[in-house]
Amino acid sequence: MLMTTTSTLEGRRIGRYLGVVTGEAILGANIFRDFFAGIRDIVGGRSGAYEKVLRDAKETALREMTEEAKRLGGNAVIGIDLDYETVQVGSSGGMLMVSASGTAVVLDHA
Repeated sequence: MLMTTTSTLEGRRIGRYLGVVTGEAILGANIFRDFFAGIRDIVGGRSGAYEKVLRDAKETALREMTEEAKRLGGNAVIGIDLDYETVQVGSSGGMLMVSASGTAVVLDHA
């Protein structure tokens, strides 16, 4: 599955547009507490544990998006956008949502 943030793929012709596809990953309210518990992991202003969780969430969202594109019969996703949002859940804390969206397409064979 080809994936790109651009609206075209150089040297490839888009045969059909199948529609918008999305994928989401939500990290629970405890995650912020867990990150602060692992604060000793921070080196040079970066937290390896935090970055790994975000990377895993991004990969989950992208995987869900491409699976949806495959179900529609696509072989590529163009115009991919990644968003990271925090969602407040009452007074108990928040959640982090990573969402991926793009347009599923069928590329003509070269």
